[in-house]
Amino acid sequence: MSKIKVGISIGDLNGIGLEIIIKTFKDSRMMEFCTPIVFGGTKVASKHRKAIEMQDFNFNIIQSVEDANPKKANMINLWDDDIEIKFGEATSKSGELAFASMKEASNALKNKDIDVLVTAPINKASIQERVSTFIGHTEFLSGNFEGEALMIMVSEIMKIAFVTGHVPLSEIKKSITINNIIKKSRQLNTSLIEDFGVRKPKIAILGLNPHAGEEGLLGNEENESIIPAIKKLKESGVLAFGPYPADSFFTNKNLQKFDGILSMYHDQGLTAFKTLSFSDGINYTAGLKIIRTSPVHGTAYEIAGKGIANEQSFREAVFLACNIHKKRKEYIELNTNPLSI
Repeated sequence: MSKIKVGISIGDLNGIGLEIIIKTFKDSRMMEFCTPIVFGGTKVASKHRKAIEMQDFNFNIIQSVEDANPKKANMINLWDDDIEIKFGEATSKSGELAFASMKEASNALKNKDIDVLVTAPINKASIQERVSTFIGHTEFLSGNFEGEALMIMVSEIMKIAFVTGHVPLSEIKKSITINNIIKKSRQLNTSLIEDFGVRKPKIAILGLNPHAGEEGLLGNEENESIIPAIKKLKESGVLAFGPYPADSFFTNKNLQKFDGILSMYHDQGLTAFKTLSFSDGINYTAGLKIIRTSPVHGTAYEIAGKGIANEQSFREAVFLACNIHKKRKEYIELNTNPLSI
């Protein structure tokens, strides 16, 4: 069986993206289960290797995915320009090239030249200077691939999705509807089954207000939207429970009890997730026909070029992308040819 081809976009050139890519694939054991293909620039990679004093590592330079060496970390050279690297700075040039890398990797994914996509951290504002319509990885992929994206943060101790994503706090309330909660819960339920191999997922649904509204004393969204949504989910066969107060939910006991968590908004869930799982956390874009993962952290400008970035989250993102690829194949095989009774 051929190894999984992992396409990798390099992220912001002035951040830690290339450093964590290099550190991850410097370990030759990574090539035992996947073939990495980085979409970037050789001159830029050389400058990063020099900056972090890792001259004993080299990419295998190729012109196309077909040329990839399964025993090497491969790089498709997208540009020959001598790009100036300004570690720790947000520049429009770094945004332009981060977008170019992501676009080329996405095209390869669309053409099925690669099996999965792992994206290094970007600076959204830098990309927006050149591509004004760009919002983020998730939104970009949603516009280019079949399905409806759901951001799931994944670690050893939890898998958490969100009713609302990159939405201003002032606009969150209008999105907390019965239909939205049901839709996101079902997406999470489907992903847990198809992508993670959980047969009957148990999903915890958080409240919106302090103390989950305290029976209407601190807000009505629980009574008007969240509780009715949970009732309908249960009636349809989804094992949804709650609403749970967010301030006291994230205990070891609760995290072990549930297979997935649905948070009402971005910071409600991510504050807890990043506190507990920052080093090994992964951002997974569920709901699409393709597989994309990313480390949970950002560009980390403050330590860029210093050789001290921790690659664990990126490495885990590679592992997860490959594991989901295998789980999806298993799910399809089991359901395409079910055993007759």
